[in-house]
Amino acid sequence: MRLQALRIYAAPGARAHLAAHGLQAADVSCIPAAAGGPKGLVLGRLDQFLFGQWLAQSAQVVDLVGASIGAWRMATACLDQPVAGFQRLERDYIAQHYELAPGQRRPPAAQVSQRFADNLQAFYGGRVAEVLNHPRYRLHILTSRGRHVLRQDGRWRTPLGYAGAFLANAVHRKALGGWLERVVFSNADLPFATHDMVTRRVGLSAHNFMPALQASCSIPFVLEPVTGIPGAPAGCYWDGGITDYHLHLHYTVPQGRAPGLVLYPHFQKAVVPGWLDKGLKWRHRPTGALHRMLVLAPNPEWVRTLPNGKLPDRTDFTRYGNDLAGRMAVWHTAVAESQRLADEFAQWLARPDMSQVLDL
Repeated sequence: MRLQALRIYAAPGARAHLAAHGLQAADVSCIPAAAGGPKGLVLGRLDQFLFGQWLAQSAQVVDLVGASIGAWRMATACLDQPVAGFQRLERDYIAQHYELAPGQRRPPAAQVSQRFADNLQAFYGGRVAEVLNHPRYRLHILTSRGRHVLRQDGRWRTPLGYAGAFLANAVHRKALGGWLERVVFSNADLPFATHDMVTRRVGLSAHNFMPALQASCSIPFVLEPVTGIPGAPAGCYWDGGITDYHLHLHYTVPQGRAPGLVLYPHFQKAVVPGWLDKGLKWRHRPTGALHRMLVLAPNPEWVRTLPNGKLPDRTDFTRYGNDLAGRMAVWHTAVAESQRLADEFAQWLARPDMSQVLDL
């Protein structure tokens, strides 16, 4: 069978492993999940297959690393019934709506933040212990904490701070650390090195799970930053995708664990380091940091067959405005079609064909 909707991309170490051993659920040591807003919807059916069926065939510890919607997805994977959780995430995300006044392009950030906090409470309320105490999965939630000018939110401070961050990042990615630092909420050893950027780890607990997850999803200027997170340094916490858009991290294996593959369900081939790197095409290339990564992504040709010829994305909120039914119909169609990604991966696993594995 030829893959049509799905593309499989392997970095050199992952390709060597596949050629020698094939791919078993027990080979996976880490699963990243990118920021990207509604684009993550097309990975939901693949998530249901991976966490509901395939990984259940193994017993190893797996690190789940997420930013923004990716953090929401990976936290959902830690629920006792992950398939039902992913189905609800899909329904809730598609149905979200903010009524716009005449002439208004988007709702106030305070309104979006409050609605999102309410949604997280409805989604995870009474179930946080399931996420934190999963017997196999170790959750790592990435956020971006403002430094210096960005330590506080303000009408002028925030735009000026992000302008400075953009310019610094354009010169050198590590210079971004002068404006924002990566803060990882986690109770386990990190499955990646941190020499690339100023990084801080904060223990993840029942007291800070909700605000940490909200912070990881708080897109600047769309939602308000989260402040006063229990156990974390003071300051403004924004979307984890600002520092780590597609989680182009220097993946390692925590001490005492067997080496494994980084299996990455993603919505494209390129693994872009930070949100501010989207326009810096030279930073979209793979590096040695991804040596053992295997990316599962939609075929761009298949994407062009979806409504509007693209994946769902945040521009759809503006495109459809108050036409909730229209946007929901388009997104439901894209999500239903994305079942092919899961089906094709399951078929490839049953009959692996290295000729269909492309270089990352």
